[in-house]
Amino acid sequence: MRAGRFVGNRGRDGHVVHQWPFDFVRRDLTFVTFCHVRAFVQLIMQVCICSLRGISLDESPARVHLPPMATLIDLTPSGRKHRHPEKQARPDTPVLRKPDWIRVKAPTSAGYAATRDIVKSNGLITVCQEASCPNIGECWEKKHATMMILGDVCTRACSFCNVSTGKPTAGVDADEPRRVGDAVAEMGLEHVVITSVDRDDLEDGGAMHFVHVIKAIRTASPGTTIEILTPDFLRKDGWENKVIDARPDVFNHNLETVPRLYLKIRPGARYFHSLRLLQKVKDRDPSQFTKSGLMVGLGETKEEVMQVMDDMRSAGVDFLTIGQYLQPTRKHAAIDRFVTPEEFKALEEIARAKGFLMVSATPLTRSSYHAGEDFALMRAAREAKLAGLPA
Repeated sequence: MRAGRFVGNRGRDGHVVHQWPFDFVRRDLTFVTFCHVRAFVQLIMQVCICSLRGISLDESPARVHLPPMATLIDLTPSGRKHRHPEKQARPDTPVLRKPDWIRVKAPTSAGYAATRDIVKSNGLITVCQEASCPNIGECWEKKHATMMILGDVCTRACSFCNVSTGKPTAGVDADEPRRVGDAVAEMGLEHVVITSVDRDDLEDGGAMHFVHVIKAIRTASPGTTIEILTPDFLRKDGWENKVIDARPDVFNHNLETVPRLYLKIRPGARYFHSLRLLQKVKDRDPSQFTKSGLMVGLGETKEEVMQVMDDMRSAGVDFLTIGQYLQPTRKHAAIDRFVTPEEFKALEEIARAKGFLMVSATPLTRSSYHAGEDFALMRAAREAKLAGLPA
């Protein structure tokens, strides 16, 4: 007799009585039990997955539909999304312990609070906050804030930057230039830095908005010198000329890193296009100061940094800033190493020898760090050079 087959025995009346072999019954019961267990496990897993979606450590909204018995703890701010959605699938990068020369104190001064209140009351955005600048406490205490125009969502996805990325849903705020001008006047700034997110979605890349902001500051605070830190206006067909013709006192555009690392660190930009933009400013208006910055600690070599210095000087750049790259999150580019203060000092000496009017090279240097004081020094250096005096 083979297992699993019906077997017939004849009863008293001569009819066949069907019997079920014991081994088949056992296997059938095992199969039924397995199906029930599998269905139960699947149900448990489904509930667990839904719960994990609700208990989220990122900034995406949790919308989960579960039976009434389930209780969720929603740890995400309502209505907010990932700051960097394109980076979420990337593996975490290691975070190095910061050396003593990188550490800064938390901002607690009255001056910091006053600047924060002015920025908030005028409905403005600052790159100090959006980019998590380590110098925010020191700068805001002195009422130095870098205004960020054209919204807070950038269309690029640079692997070093902490500004939110994505497709902007809002257009251009036509009232923003007035509010920026009012804030500059209210803070009594002698020098102001205006920057923006990249707006590849706009036909002019935001160029005319820069022009309107510059004009508004000139009207509200005529004595304030204006420094702009612009995007690259890549594929914007000459709109950058409108910004140059608005005649800011300083035209800043950062090269950020060496050409070899562009695809990894600044994939949406082109090194030689950025360099050409800085050269175009000098070609169109030689009286404008030009400025550019580099981050170090990303894996570049000293020779590569020196080559970028030469490229900048060929484009007529007056002011060079060099600072330590600091990793915003584990999803951003990893720090290769911390450059020592002694190495920064050596880079500053090399840059000055190459002919830059002004060089700022320290671990905490950022584009707008001490911008007002450095502008005054740069202007004095140009005047001395024109007069034939030693620097």
